[in-house]
Amino acid sequence: MVGYDPGAQGSALSSQEAALAGSAAGMVTRALVSPFDVIKIRFQLQIECVSSQRREGRYWGLFQAARRIHAEEGLFAFWKGHIPAQLLSVCFGAVQFASFECLTEVVHKMTPYESQTAGVHFVCGGVAACSATVVCQPLDTLRTRFAAQGEPKVYRNLRNAVFTMCRSEGVLTFYRGLSPTLVAVFPYAGLQFFFYNVFKKMLDPPSKTGNSGGNLRSLVCGSGAGMISKTITYPFDLFKKRLQVGGFEEARARFGQVRSYRGLVDCAVQIAKEEGVRGFFKGLSPSLVKAALSTGFTFFWYEFFLNAMRNLKERQRENSFTKDAEDS
Repeated sequence: MVGYDPGAQGSALSSQEAALAGSAAGMVTRALVSPFDVIKIRFQLQIECVSSQRREGRYWGLFQAARRIHAEEGLFAFWKGHIPAQLLSVCFGAVQFASFECLTEVVHKMTPYESQTAGVHFVCGGVAACSATVVCQPLDTLRTRFAAQGEPKVYRNLRNAVFTMCRSEGVLTFYRGLSPTLVAVFPYAGLQFFFYNVFKKMLDPPSKTGNSGGNLRSLVCGSGAGMISKTITYPFDLFKKRLQVGGFEEARARFGQVRSYRGLVDCAVQIAKEEGVRGFFKGLSPSLVKAALSTGFTFFWYEFFLNAMRNLKERQRENSFTKDAEDS
């Protein structure tokens, strides 16, 4: 079970082990869902005025976008920005799950609340995600820039992107879009952990041994939690992406219209005026597919790796007891 479980103290894992499992889960998941992330970002950055009578954007459907990106930029375009995205996933997974495990343990030991309740998971999951967001925001900005650029490329590689952005835009550019990210990430991650906890208990009652992960139910529960959470908080993800490519208009020009925003409120107002309410949900279809796969696989692999480490510790303990018995 995700979170501190007092019923599994004999095989409890440290924060370092939770961080390792979170990193591994993020790395595997990122490699699998990257194509959907690239397509989602392309939709989010596409400007289409609601008053226009004709289709202005380059992309208007999930499969059409996939075919067009493949035809114009090749297969590897679906993994554009994969290196900063992988660094983001590894870093975010480590900080988020280590923080979450620590927070649920603190709640259990220092408050009257039960650490395995859905409400506790909502709060602890949201706080843990905010911590991870602050740490990892520069990598998220880099990932968005790489996924957004077409051909010819503005940034040759990760090192070139970092130096170019620092020199031309300043260090603070790596934190573009942080405010809508923090506003969105707390309820988004909190709801992920909340619904995962609810679905998990509905479909898979807690095991007395504490071994409950790495199975199909984890994948299904995580997928459902991801889709619900993403739909509720989606507009803030779109605002973040629009703000992150500020100062990057040259690379976006060939994809259609570009806009500059002064901040979160200005971004929301301009989108509402020009693109209507539907503009807040551009790219929702690939985003939901990605959220279902991403959240499902993240919880699946996290519990898989946790159980692998827990089983390894159990075998080492048993071998130690056996050796001590033989020596005596």
